[in-house]
Amino acid sequence: MIPGSKVISQAGTPDENAAGLIQGSLDPLRYDGHLLDPDEVSGIVTSMIPTGARVLEVGCGTGSLSQLVRETCRADVVGIEPDPARAQRAAARGLKVHVDLLTRELIREIGSFDVVLFADVLEHLSNPHAMLLLSREALRAGGAVIVSVPNVAHWSVRVDILLGRFRYQPYGIMDATHLRWFTLDTLNALIASSGFKVTSSRATAGITLPDNVYRRPWRWLPPNYRTRLLRFGCGHWPTLFGCQHVLKAEML
Repeated sequence: MIPGSKVISQAGTPDENAAGLIQGSLDPLRYDGHLLDPDEVSGIVTSMIPTGARVLEVGCGTGSLSQLVRETCRADVVGIEPDPARAQRAAARGLKVHVDLLTRELIREIGSFDVVLFADVLEHLSNPHAMLLLSREALRAGGAVIVSVPNVAHWSVRVDILLGRFRYQPYGIMDATHLRWFTLDTLNALIASSGFKVTSSRATAGITLPDNVYRRPWRWLPPNYRTRLLRFGCGHWPTLFGCQHVLKAEML
């Protein structure tokens, strides 16, 4: 066992949901390597977490975001990840990782938290509402959830649908493992129906999203200019140019 890890069970991987939708197999580590950026999930999430908080990241993946949360917020971070390969990478970063799904039994074992983080996780679940309700049992009084989900109303998806295309991809907004699709309105409705009140909301710029790099007109622009436009667009028209929606919500 890698130091820092705690293996509860071999829970499998959500990547199995992509079977038959794309060619070849998915790289389980494809989302590794978060960099701290104020207009991406990493920077937005860390700005929403109080210094010294105890944080539970559900679906922590390779632990690259958890590591930034731990270092930037000086937080005590516990991760849950069902994919063994991703959990092993997270544990190699010195994170406390449970190879499991979030359950009441596990919550009783690991205790309560100031923040439960779902960073690009709810879209992989058949019942995200039940998961949000369960997360309440892991929160201390005054605790909050932080949620990020891909924006299915992003300009690239709108253009493709207008042209009659709906193409699953190995990663990104159209990741073939996604089971649920969200706009800002549907995410807000889900949060409210789960007994939370949204206190903060941001959109990500998606600087490295392939559609924002290789599709016209973006591919014709110098990288620095393209980056400035994407940051401006997600700030002023988040439902159109936001790659992901990030919300913080407190229990009612």
